[in-house]
Amino acid sequence: MDYMFNYLGPLRQQIPMLAGNRSRRARLTFAEGDFAAVYAMSDIHGCYNELVEAHRRIEEDGARIPGPKLILMLGDYVDRGPDSSAVLEFLCKAPPAGFQRFALCGNHDAELVKLYRKPARILEWLGFAGPETLNSYGIDIEHLLQSAAGNEMIARVIRNMIPERHIQLLESLPIMLRMGRVVFVHAGVRPGIDLNKQKDNDLMWIRQPFLDEGPQLPVLVIHGHTPARTPTFGPQRIGIDTAVSATGRLTVLTIKGTRVGIL
Repeated sequence: MDYMFNYLGPLRQQIPMLAGNRSRRARLTFAEGDFAAVYAMSDIHGCYNELVEAHRRIEEDGARIPGPKLILMLGDYVDRGPDSSAVLEFLCKAPPAGFQRFALCGNHDAELVKLYRKPARILEWLGFAGPETLNSYGIDIEHLLQSAAGNEMIARVIRNMIPERHIQLLESLPIMLRMGRVVFVHAGVRPGIDLNKQKDNDLMWIRQPFLDEGPQLPVLVIHGHTPARTPTFGPQRIGIDTAVSATGRLTVLTIKGTRVGIL
């Protein structure tokens, strides 16, 4: 169903390419007409079955659309839901025929990388993420902690059980994708700050003042990170995190020309 017609019409600025560097994740840029259709979703949070079903719906819809198509994931592939390991393995595989697929980095993804590289922060990480992701790799972290396993043993278990390719995938994820006048990020942008100067931390973590004020830039921002039961429409922003791990609803936003809809 199309929620808006010509929602993108009033925004006129084209945004130049900005490459990543060592101090921050990459930014990707495409022209407005590079894809006949874009399908965006966010905050999968270990919900593998819902992710597979969303791809089925996307492939079915895309089969009726000639030309190149893009599947875009806006971050937070791990934690909360039961199958984080299966979600990351899915993302390691090729996209469906006729589609390109990019996955952006979310704050939960970045935190899992930090845990893998520095397992000594396990208690801090558990307070943020919970045990579900480790459980999906067959790691009973509660048992390890109750048995007074030291940091070296916990680090060895984590590194033995979580495939290095999953961590390398998360480390490689870009932080932003821009397509003409539309910006895709995990959390949002710092209002009024040039896109070239946005910090990774803001793009992955921000809520206020972005949620109330919008980007205060001539762009439309598509984001996740802040859950709601249905997609949220704010000032020059659309939030598509519908808390799939709690609600079972994984929202897929579509852009076809100037039409923005929900699949």
